[in-house]
Amino acid sequence: MALTPAVQAWLLSVLGTNTNITDLETRYTRLGSARAVALEVLRQRLADLRAQPSTINVSTVVGISYVENIKSYERQIEALENGENPAPDDPTSPDGDSLGGIGLLYLRERPRR
Repeated sequence: MALTPAVQAWLLSVLGTNTNITDLETRYTRLGSARAVALEVLRQRLADLRAQPSTINVSTVVGISYVENIKSYERQIEALENGENPAPDDPTSPDGDSLGGIGLLYLRERPRR
């Protein structure tokens, strides 16, 4: 399965423009969906961050913390797992809606008796 321009643009918007296109094509061929590729790349980045110290402090000189970056990756992964930010190659139902989405419910006031 080839990486289309629409899927490539979506992946770059989710993963950042510095992402290696050749790596994305290889992963897309192996996994078959843009969402799976994005999740795999984000999980790998999260694992790399978790392998490093999350905070570094040199007293009265400098302090660096990656805790918020870790939380950000976790939120982004959760959103993709929940189907947010639909990918161009996500499956759709026969009426054109994305599968697995949440429907819209309108609440109306009941007439008084």
